[in-house]
Amino acid sequence: MTKPFSLFLALRYLKPKRTFLSLITVISILGVTLGIMVLILVISVMTGFEQELRRKVLGFDAHLVVGGETIIYDWPDRTQSVASVQGVTGAAPFVQGPVLAEFMGRRLAPKIRGIDAEAESKVTTLKDFMVAGELKLEGNETVIGSALASILGCGVGDTITVYSPGNLEQIVDEINQLEQGADKKKTAGQLREMVLPMELQVTGIFESGRYLYDSEFMLVPLHIAQEIYGLGDGVHGITVKTVHPYRAAEIRDEVYRTLGDDFRISTWMDLNRELFEAIHMERNVMFFILLFIVIVAAFGIMNTLITVTVQKTREIGILKALGARTGQIVGIFVGQGIVVGIFGTLIGLGTGIWLVQYRNQVSQWLSGVMGIEIFPKSIYQFSEIPAEIVPSDVAIICASAFLICTVAAVIPAWFAARMDPVSALRYE
Repeated sequence: MTKPFSLFLALRYLKPKRTFLSLITVISILGVTLGIMVLILVISVMTGFEQELRRKVLGFDAHLVVGGETIIYDWPDRTQSVASVQGVTGAAPFVQGPVLAEFMGRRLAPKIRGIDAEAESKVTTLKDFMVAGELKLEGNETVIGSALASILGCGVGDTITVYSPGNLEQIVDEINQLEQGADKKKTAGQLREMVLPMELQVTGIFESGRYLYDSEFMLVPLHIAQEIYGLGDGVHGITVKTVHPYRAAEIRDEVYRTLGDDFRISTWMDLNRELFEAIHMERNVMFFILLFIVIVAAFGIMNTLITVTVQKTREIGILKALGARTGQIVGIFVGQGIVVGIFGTLIGLGTGIWLVQYRNQVSQWLSGVMGIEIFPKSIYQFSEIPAEIVPSDVAIICASAFLICTVAAVIPAWFAARMDPVSALRYE
């Protein structure tokens, strides 16, 4: 089967020769390869980062969070009402807030989350995050994040001292009253007794994979959190799980109709909106910024074809004199650009997917060579680099690169096709 006239000459001009033109062609292919490889790697990592973050958030947090303007005291009835809403699969009360934690002289200000372990199991997947001990919350017991345990230097079986913010505020008020001259008979010892620390035994350690959760949260029984915050039988809110996380906004409206407008109901997307919007915007910006690598490579293709046009002026003149049509001449040079684009796209696609698959190994190797941590856990909140290849994203990247390479080839091809054969052959 004979090749088309234009394709035959395009491939002939692209055959490797020991000339500067061949070097420019190789550089053009490498430019396209680099652009596509980096685009696939970055977009896949950012997509994986977003999806993994969603999974971590949905594993530790509920789909909906119901809160009131004040403490909710009738939470048993409210929880039952919420659980009866169509689309809701579970509801559980919670108390959450900051405390002062101390162990062996080390002090931190983490957050406690008071939960009913049995009810919470219907809302979140905390059991899946356990890496030591067990999710056992009975009496004065607590389960803490792995990073928090590391910072405090404690483990399963150790006892952590927890101070209530309410008691600390009370002691400050009493000191202010003393300074104003009221009840000066109180001694420092009596004031110290007002700050009643609570001893909590660590029964388990969880690791969600997100540093923010692992370094800041202590899980305690609901009644312990109520006691620490002096809530009596009240709670701060109710967590809710829905049939699907992306239906949370729709089901929220049904919950509003059940509870009334006296409550604030937030979806997991509302609570993390700024974070996800920032990631999504950064992903789009990175796509357009890195696309300029491909555009730079396209200029290399254009430069190659302009050089070919100058070198092949005589041949173009002969072809035009023999009756070659404008479309055929254009096809020769566009064909060269297309071939370069295809080779660059395929090589870039292969290397990009390979880098995505071995991203963590490459990161560790670079860290060893450069002596710096490429992906710090404390900043990115993940133990390793997440990534997810989306076929539609890869298709858009490859199609965009191929289109840019083709357009870059059309411009010099059009000027070559319009060349006057008489002018081309005048000095031959």
